[in-house]
Amino acid sequence: MADDFGYLGARVRSRRAEILPESFFAEAAEVGFEDFLRMLAETPYGAHLTGEGLSDVDRAVRETYAARVADLEGLASGEAKEALRLLFLRSDLANIKAILRGKAAGRPSEEIKARLSGGSLPEPVIQALLESPDPASMAQVLVLPGHPLAKALRKAASESSDPFEVESLLDRYFLSELVREAARFGGPFAEYFKDELDLTNLSTAFKLAAIGGAEDPERYFVPGGRYVNLALFKRIASGETEAVDELQNTPLAAFAGVRDLTELERRARCYLLGRAARAATDVLGPGLVLDYVRRREWEGARIRLLARRAYYRLPAEAVKREVTCE
Repeated sequence: MADDFGYLGARVRSRRAEILPESFFAEAAEVGFEDFLRMLAETPYGAHLTGEGLSDVDRAVRETYAARVADLEGLASGEAKEALRLLFLRSDLANIKAILRGKAAGRPSEEIKARLSGGSLPEPVIQALLESPDPASMAQVLVLPGHPLAKALRKAASESSDPFEVESLLDRYFLSELVREAARFGGPFAEYFKDELDLTNLSTAFKLAAIGGAEDPERYFVPGGRYVNLALFKRIASGETEAVDELQNTPLAAFAGVRDLTELERRARCYLLGRAARAATDVLGPGLVLDYVRRREWEGARIRLLARRAYYRLPAEAVKREVTCE
């Protein structure tokens, strides 16, 4: 397996220098849109920035990701290729859930798209998903390119039309399978997927608590994590959110004291980025690739959000918590 990751690791190491420094984001949070475009043009994204609108920024992010991240799958073989496949599928799942959530909240497609990052779904498919009237139609869109998520989404949509339930069922049918497949790599790569599943369960439990619980909370629980068991999940989902403090003596101690979903999801994003960064020491396995893919996805999402802040002349505080990890 080390041989499979040798060449891929070398390519990733050479590309890590392209990742934008924190100073870029600190400055970009304060400037107007014209200056933002100028700053972006001076980065590796500039090669793909061909216009002066928000859609041009989105295209630059998308094309840069395709050229510097998505192309890695074509350079990999064996176990390395499989690890990349799992990472891209994980991102596709996150994007589809974000679309389901955004559409349920009545957000415009442009706003939903700004929160998408990475993955393997091409732009026409993303656009078709955004235009689909319901989850069943979204599943049909995924059938055409033969995406592995199509079956899981179709099954989830056949069991419920409620977007929240569909999202939870997707985690049960697809995320749990990704965790099982990642387990064979062992080490920080497998642990990352398990941590993400734990945090997904925490997020779902907080959502259930916010709506007054559920008659059958176990229906929403996804097995396969490490520290968030069914008993803890049920307690939080029933409204006992302070039960999260029982994670104090686990690696998820950062979530003790959290009492609302917004703060939970912010900490989850930052925690997982930190876990991926620590996995980068795994140079003979998939850890280095995991860190690179996650950092580039985070970078693209930050650029899109900061572009909208500048375009609509919003104060830096409007997006600060969404684009920083303190």
